[in-house]
Amino acid sequence: MPDLKQWKIKVKKDQHQIEVGNIVVDVVRKDIKNLHLRVYHPTGRVRIAAPLRINDETIRSFIVSKIGWIKKHQSKIDGQERQPVRQFVSGESHHYQGQSYLINVIYHDAGPKVEIRGRTYIDLYVKPGSNQLQRKKVITEWYRSQLKKQIPGLIEKWEHIVGVEINDWCVKKMKTRWGTCNRKAKRIWINLELAKKPLHCLEFIIVHELTHLIERHHNDRFKGLMDGFMPQWRLYKEELNRVIVQHNG
Repeated sequence: MPDLKQWKIKVKKDQHQIEVGNIVVDVVRKDIKNLHLRVYHPTGRVRIAAPLRINDETIRSFIVSKIGWIKKHQSKIDGQERQPVRQFVSGESHHYQGQSYLINVIYHDAGPKVEIRGRTYIDLYVKPGSNQLQRKKVITEWYRSQLKKQIPGLIEKWEHIVGVEINDWCVKKMKTRWGTCNRKAKRIWINLELAKKPLHCLEFIIVHELTHLIERHHNDRFKGLMDGFMPQWRLYKEELNRVIVQHNG
């Protein structure tokens, strides 16, 4: 077991961290009942969600007791093949709605656009001389536009089934969540990365966030509601979170 004297607490402007040796744990306090420890792909980043009532000493002791578990899963992640840095060039593989496509860069003097061609290619039209960041921006905005076309119909469908209505929704990049909601404002956010996942995964996240308007916590009531609305939701959740290792305390 690591020496408790090695533990340090760092407080940053937007982040509370506990550190031991070379392991840094991001700490987030929430109105929850239990501790939730996660190790994230692809960097092995460690994060713990803790109940509001639990102090740093208790959190620290819990993390110390899980050091072996953390290192084990960080080692697994380190041993996995890392995804290469995307260059957005012809022949590179990219995903859309759970399918793999090859990028085909086409240079032209008109405005940028993206088109799916058959089951094999994503044609990326850009101006001659476009660099990597410019090509990436075109693809990213295309992903965003595709999600924005798909989401309204799914929200309308599931609002009727779940029995709630939202006031607003948006798409944004999120590092650790597929979706989130503001119960007071009745607003939900959808992770931009869901454009790359199968459509049923997007649908699951929408149902998940709508259900939070009825039940805030991930408790038995929430799970029961999800079972009624979408019986396969656990399979979809597992599909989305295969790259995240979690330990609940």
